[in-house]
Amino acid sequence: MSTFVLTVQCPTRIGIVAAISGFLAEQGCNITDSAQFDDNDAGQFFMRVRLESEQGLDRDALQSRFAPVAEAFSMTARFHDEAERMRVLLMVSRFGHCLNDLLYRWRIGALPIDIVGVVSNHMTYQKVVVNHDIPFHYIKVTKENKAQAEAQQMAIIEDAGVDLVVLARYMQVLSDPMCQTMSGRIINIHHSFLPSFKGANPYKQAYERGVKLIGATAHYVTADLDEGPIIEQDITRVTHAQSPSDYVSLGRDVESSVLSRAVHAHIHHRVFLNGARTVVFPASPGSFASERMG
Repeated sequence: MSTFVLTVQCPTRIGIVAAISGFLAEQGCNITDSAQFDDNDAGQFFMRVRLESEQGLDRDALQSRFAPVAEAFSMTARFHDEAERMRVLLMVSRFGHCLNDLLYRWRIGALPIDIVGVVSNHMTYQKVVVNHDIPFHYIKVTKENKAQAEAQQMAIIEDAGVDLVVLARYMQVLSDPMCQTMSGRIINIHHSFLPSFKGANPYKQAYERGVKLIGATAHYVTADLDEGPIIEQDITRVTHAQSPSDYVSLGRDVESSVLSRAVHAHIHHRVFLNGARTVVFPASPGSFASERMG
């Protein structure tokens, strides 16, 4: 029995859910999980349906047969085969906490993805990556060669058939053309002090200001630096008794957890772009995906 996820986005109107459920019933499909959201302000409807095909239909057949329903409701709709893993490229600079966390979750099966490579502008984590039998690509980035470096990165993305790029503390700003080409397919992580504490040593700046909450934000990358649609956020408390190094350690834990949860949501098709915001449906109850990613 094949399992699929159907994602739907369309203008709000009466009869959408009935049309979708009726179609699936006609195709002999059993709905195992369903979530929907109607954004009245934006006039947009979002729905995610997990289903099993008892007649053994494949994704292409379902997509083709669903086309008249999608056209009638002006839907952007797609069937995703759960057996197919997303091909993911990780990018990292000098800080490896997010990279190591993602590699660990991937290794134990908590992140069911295919990591097709790691790109870095430093050699720091070459051995770690190679020891996981993952291709490591060292691409030095300077002001003078930035365009050439991005061309190399895009060539890797295209050659490897990458579905998602994860910036696991990759400390280089991506160009507008790359952001546009990969719109909705690049996830970044950063501390949530922005825009208050910019530049180097943000945690030291936070310590000096007596901050009591440390947080992290995972978002899709856009041409507006660190201002893309937010996927996941979290915080942890700190006190006056903790040092700047404590802030850094706690911050790294939050960053790793938040990034992993954002990737987890994306690969399970639970994230929908909604203008400058996102709609993020919760993990399916009772499934492996529902395990806490923290």
